Amino acid sequence: MTAPLLPNAEPFSAAGGPNGVLVCHGFTGNPGSMRSLAQAFAAAGFTVELPLWPGHGTSVDDMIETSWDDWAGAAEAAYAELAGRCEKVVVAGLSMGGTLTCWLAARHPEIAGIVLVNPAVEPPADSFVEMIEGMAATGADRIPGIGSDIAMGIPEGAYSETPLQPLLSLIAAERELAPRLGDIRCPVLLCTSPQDHVVPPSSSDFLAERVSGPVERVTLERSYHVATMDYDREEIEQRAIDFATKVTAP
Repeated sequence: MTAPLLPNAEPFSAAGGPNGVLVCHGFTGNPGSMRSLAQAFAAAGFTVELPLWPGHGTSVDDMIETSWDDWAGAAEAAYAELAGRCEKVVVAGLSMGGTLTCWLAARHPEIAGIVLVNPAVEPPADSFVEMIEGMAATGADRIPGIGSDIAMGIPEGAYSETPLQPLLSLIAAERELAPRLGDIRCPVLLCTSPQDHVVPPSSSDFLAERVSGPVERVTLERSYHVATMDYDREEIEQRAIDFATKVTAP
């Protein structure tokens, strides 16, 4: 990292009971967007880890050189460490954090359950990918940012720019993950904002139609993409705690 950590971007850890929750933030964001949810899990007695993904939380220049392999590798390491000291583990994610959550659940059938908030799992149209590839071919390495899609009008703390090559690596990962969604057999709590200006709500439908485990759906009528910081934040937290308590019960 070449730049200092942004305000509220530091990772979060909390020691708690025998069951754990891994919390995953999104693309160009940082733990600030998920801190309240992580703290709610901790207050409910769970052992919690909210990592900072490589290239995030400092400057977009630090993210330019990173890719899905870096973030997925960090998520795998964080999960392995938490699972090594907990009896059962739930994974929760927002946006790309939802992509990582699904990727882990497809690989680890022992995961007790997953909580998804506006997950990015539906591969975008070829025309969109071609547009991004065309921009990159001109030598551009970034476009305007996608952060702070919040109905309350507060800042998320995400980067003001979106790096192109990392974005393309995320899209490639979504394409690889799509046919493996059926490998997700654990219970799923799926929270979706109908007014999402970053990830189409159809991404949630795409996921719900393909996973093999039971899906509990929650509609976030008042919130935009970063719903964990928006009007429905408290409902997400309560539903997530109730879900995690249920799926980790003896």
